[in-house]
Amino acid sequence: MWKKCAEIRDPIHGYIFINELEREIIDTATFQRLRRIKQLGGAYLTYPGAEHTRFSHSIGTMHLAGALGEHLLRNGIIEEEDVQCLRLAALLHDLGHGPFSHVYEDISIKYLNKNHEDITTWLIKESEIGEILKKFGYKPEDIANLARGRRVKEKDFLDQVISSPFDVDKMDFLVRDSHFTGVQYGLIDIFRLIYSMNVVDGNLAVEVPGALYALEAFLIARYEMFKAVYYHRTVRSANIMISKAMELAREYLELTDFKTPEEYLKLDDAYVLVKIRELRNEKNKNLQMACKLINMLEKRELLKCAYEVTVHTRDKLMASLLSKETVRREIEREIAEKAGVSEESVLIDVPTLPSIPYSPRQIDPMEVFVFEEINGKRRIHRMSEISGIVNVLKGYFDVVRAYTFQEEREKVKKAAREVLGEGPISTKISF
Repeated sequence: MWKKCAEIRDPIHGYIFINELEREIIDTATFQRLRRIKQLGGAYLTYPGAEHTRFSHSIGTMHLAGALGEHLLRNGIIEEEDVQCLRLAALLHDLGHGPFSHVYEDISIKYLNKNHEDITTWLIKESEIGEILKKFGYKPEDIANLARGRRVKEKDFLDQVISSPFDVDKMDFLVRDSHFTGVQYGLIDIFRLIYSMNVVDGNLAVEVPGALYALEAFLIARYEMFKAVYYHRTVRSANIMISKAMELAREYLELTDFKTPEEYLKLDDAYVLVKIRELRNEKNKNLQMACKLINMLEKRELLKCAYEVTVHTRDKLMASLLSKETVRREIEREIAEKAGVSEESVLIDVPTLPSIPYSPRQIDPMEVFVFEEINGKRRIHRMSEISGIVNVLKGYFDVVRAYTFQEEREKVKKAAREVLGEGPISTKISF
């Protein structure tokens, strides 16, 4: 391990120590750009404290990856070099996020067929960060693969440190998002989980019964944070307004035209807001609407939820249908026609959109491995075999909403009820 050379004061984890390699990476323009990307997109309009960034989250995730790596090192499972690789992968795992974090993925997936992980890999390999890694003896491709949790070689459990149902990424963002939004639902005993982990049958697993309560608290925290923050109706209103504005002004903003890392680095939250604000005198209909949405956003005149209905996560057909843009657009057109408003006045929001990374569908406790030690032998189980809470969480409902402008709310509400009804949405959609 390289010698520690600096420290960062973090409001969540306290002092975080970094070494020369990590400092060089953090000081690059590519990494510093994450200071200008809000962690929770437009959530600050609902929770004023939610101004934290991908920069602080990435450093916090690195810190937790290092703590878990050192725990595994003390148990003789990995080498010192593995600990450094984990720290680097965690530090860089969100490098590719675009303006307003996951909101940008509505654009990048649709027009580039790339998510933030794809762009992360590209930046690690093609920006100055790749050269720094090479200088210190690391292969950029190896670090990029581990940052995505897709390292295809021995010690597959290292991937699970970065990407799994209870990885260090989720541990950091639950606590960090809870702290800055002030909702108090993401308070979990991170280090109880970390120090109870071991590798059993090639998988990263948590020891029970000792850490069972901490793992259950972790799953409950995700459940509560989903309801209170990530899919809060007003948070989603702001995010779909940003997403819609970015799509309408996509070509003007050159959101998908970048060819080099340097061109991508200009894409941050402020760039989008300032550039769209300049469109106030444009005659193009799409650009006018983009400008209107951002002006409303800056005055906190958010779109209103006119209709809401639940969809059970077991309904895979409906989840698939609602994820298709053509289906959502058809629903929007029909509601708009019945309401006597323009198509642009109705926006359907569903949990399967790229900008909602924290879907309850991702909470699959069946994939959480736990182990118990009996007579000196470790026996691995799935969480659902020993915890009744798991099956309760699996019964969670997704939410489908229709948003519109304040002045058209009642008309859209009535029309949405006619189109989608009050009962299960799966009985109302035939296209």
